[in-house]
Amino acid sequence: MKRFKNIFRTLWVAIIACAACCSVRAQEAQTNLMDSVEIGLLTCSPHNEVYSLYGHTAIHYHDLRTDRHWVFNYGVFDFKKPHFVWRFIMGKTDYMLECTGSFNRWCDYYRKWGSQVEEQILDLTPNEKLQLQRALAKNLEDPVYRYNFFYDNCSTRPRNIIEKCLEGTVSYKPRPDCDDLTFRQMIHQCTEGHPWASFGNDLLLGLKADQKTTQRERQFLPSYLSWDFDHATVTRHDGSRPLVLRKVTHVPLGTQLPQSEFPLSPLACTLLLLGVSAAIAIYEWKKKTTLAWWDALLMLVSGLAGCILLLMFFSEHPTTSTNLQILVLNPLALVFIPSVIRRRKTYWFHLNEVLLCAFLVGYNFQRYDTSMLIVALCLLLRCMIHRYNEK
Repeated sequence: MKRFKNIFRTLWVAIIACAACCSVRAQEAQTNLMDSVEIGLLTCSPHNEVYSLYGHTAIHYHDLRTDRHWVFNYGVFDFKKPHFVWRFIMGKTDYMLECTGSFNRWCDYYRKWGSQVEEQILDLTPNEKLQLQRALAKNLEDPVYRYNFFYDNCSTRPRNIIEKCLEGTVSYKPRPDCDDLTFRQMIHQCTEGHPWASFGNDLLLGLKADQKTTQRERQFLPSYLSWDFDHATVTRHDGSRPLVLRKVTHVPLGTQLPQSEFPLSPLACTLLLLGVSAAIAIYEWKKKTTLAWWDALLMLVSGLAGCILLLMFFSEHPTTSTNLQILVLNPLALVFIPSVIRRRKTYWFHLNEVLLCAFLVGYNFQRYDTSMLIVALCLLLRCMIHRYNEK
């Protein structure tokens, strides 16, 4: 019996050793196959559609043996999903990872818009490529993630998964010229030439968007991540190497056709509003009266806009809370509209005067679009007319 036990133990050890050997050889074979694989970071320049003003990033996997291409894109969302707009406002937008094997179609899309597609082929070891391949495959099993424009988007996701698979520490070259940049300033760089997009962003972004960003935070924009990858090094125990092996331009920068927008800019619209407000104020001063319908209209528009800002206070977007512009676009104005229309005594204009002054002081902490300052001036003018008529 003891002899049979020894034979069984020997066979069991031999089976385990054989399995381990096969596993090691399979691992080595997979690793060797990675020698013929190139993995790169794709950076697509912006085009004139609003959703593309910030550029795009993806991962390109190219098997040189079979000439097969796969693009791993973290920027896919379903616009037809129920309550999409509401979920987007509240910061509950779910994006997903998509893998497409049609690289030519990917390039043709950006060629049509005149965008440049540039690839930074990464200097990875065969084992790092294998780890990255497995990590991407695992992501595809559960592709949905909670999107955040500044902190978890289609640019930061590729960066994170690449860094995770490196057998060393990645170091990014400092950019002193960008140290003072805020999220708001970076958004302005992207929306230059698109005044309504710039105005909308400034309206929704709050106090936190004016804090200085770190180099890692600035990588939420594809152009900044691309520059940092160009100048990054990977340090291991046996030395260091550049992260990027070489660059390839798949689609050159083309001609971009301007998209039609509203003919008047936000600044022109608010200046027009200021002109009408001044004309009405002069009329009221001469007639020693106030036009209740004009007050009610301004209060209705500003109050409804304030309801949107109030909702953003409860959004999961980290930079939309504590928005001082709610001092101008105030939901409280809706409560006082009936009293203004019936010309009953109301303290709204005294309260609003204090709020508007606080808004102007807040410019030292939060940057506003010039159009918002003009809106505040129009509302302050209403407060002055009421104060004059009371006297």
